[in-house]
Amino acid sequence: MSNTFYTPGEQRAAKVNDLFAAIARRYDLLNDLQSFGLHRLWKRRVVELAAVKVGDRALDLCCGTGDLAFALARRGAEVTGLDFSEKMLEVAEARRRKNSKLKTQNLKLVQGDAQQIPFPDNSFDAVTVGYGLRNLTSWEKGLEEMIRVAKPGGRIVILEFGKPENALWRKIYFTHLKCSVPLIGLLFCGNSQAYAYILESLKHYPAQLAVAEKMRSLKLANVRILNLLGGAMAINYGEKPK
Repeated sequence: MSNTFYTPGEQRAAKVNDLFAAIARRYDLLNDLQSFGLHRLWKRRVVELAAVKVGDRALDLCCGTGDLAFALARRGAEVTGLDFSEKMLEVAEARRRKNSKLKTQNLKLVQGDAQQIPFPDNSFDAVTVGYGLRNLTSWEKGLEEMIRVAKPGGRIVILEFGKPENALWRKIYFTHLKCSVPLIGLLFCGNSQAYAYILESLKHYPAQLAVAEKMRSLKLANVRILNLLGGAMAINYGEKPK
């Protein structure tokens, strides 16, 4: 049976927007539950690889409720968090207002399209995306845009669901995504389809190996894959040539 929130082609963006509108208020809780809190460690690694310093400019695409954007800003970078979901940005802004540590002047949240980034070429020292590339109508276009707005020498860092090479582990992992994760979504969000979407979208996403290959074809330097949990999650890293 097809997933309510997954539609390929031109309707993809509208369906994904509906998805995040439905889960925005529970998004952070569900992230902790489905990953057993490990997503916090993985995002910390993304921030380390972004290697921003005071005065750098950083862009976090598909910023959602703000985890990566806030972490980059705390390191002193001038950060823009961009997301097309108004509801997710509302949660991010509420988090900033609620937590004094997040009330930073060097962070702005804007609504926009990761496939048509509203910034000039060569604008950012680091461009990150966490769990967003897989949701784009064209992940290739999203990657090309990330590279376009990065400065020469800028870091491109992508955290996303992966596909383990080990067949047994891949089967166990996909069973978790098929059974456990939708159940968690039903119990804590009242919407199993929103979390069954993860596996459905992953089936149509080529994952870390293809992303790395595309990065190399686009002439990025120092391209590498950091597999997490045996490849169940992965970070793709590359640098725009100087």
